Amino acid sequence: MNSATTSAGDVLRFKVVLLGEGAVGKTSLVLRYVENKFNPKHLSTLQASFMTKKLNVAGTRVELNIWDTAGQERFHALGPIYYRDSQGALLVYDITDEDSFFKVKNWVKELRRMLGETVVLIIVGNKTDLNKDRRVALNTAMEYASSVNAVHFECSAKTNVGIEEIFLDLTKRMIERAKSSESGNKSSASGPGRNRNILVVDDNQLRPETKKGCC
Repeated sequence: MNSATTSAGDVLRFKVVLLGEGAVGKTSLVLRYVENKFNPKHLSTLQASFMTKKLNVAGTRVELNIWDTAGQERFHALGPIYYRDSQGALLVYDITDEDSFFKVKNWVKELRRMLGETVVLIIVGNKTDLNKDRRVALNTAMEYASSVNAVHFECSAKTNVGIEEIFLDLTKRMIERAKSSESGNKSSASGPGRNRNILVVDDNQLRPETKKGCC
């Protein structure tokens, strides 16, 4: 698992992956966060798309590399290609679709098996604007998230409710783990060059504010 750290003038880079069933709103969620846009038409992602977002969290400069993956079953086998080396994962379900919540549980098991406890998991119930059609109780989802050492949020990509809070919380947790990992590596290192999990990025290496494209 790769982690990241920073020093004055440098930028932390984190890889974040979105996983979940098709039509739960993963692409809409990313578009709302990165570009503050919403398309009412269903946007199907083929394999995966990539976007970046820069932000400043309490003086720590961060660049998020966000991978939005396809939810269709035929693309499930490609999951490891995109979530490998991720520091954070948003596992998205539709609050009006109970089956999409059950599928999130499968992703949690897979990520815990492949990445262990080092990846920050946030379970996201999308489409709160359709609360009248809710099929997944908030308490049920929160209790499950707590049981697997994950965090739970609800949001609406359509109405832009809760989106910023989700990514901010995720980023803060990834920063905390990165700094904890760096501290642990320093204490265990016996000489220069031993801290292999640290990634420091100079300002000149930064890409534009947002960028997307198909993989």
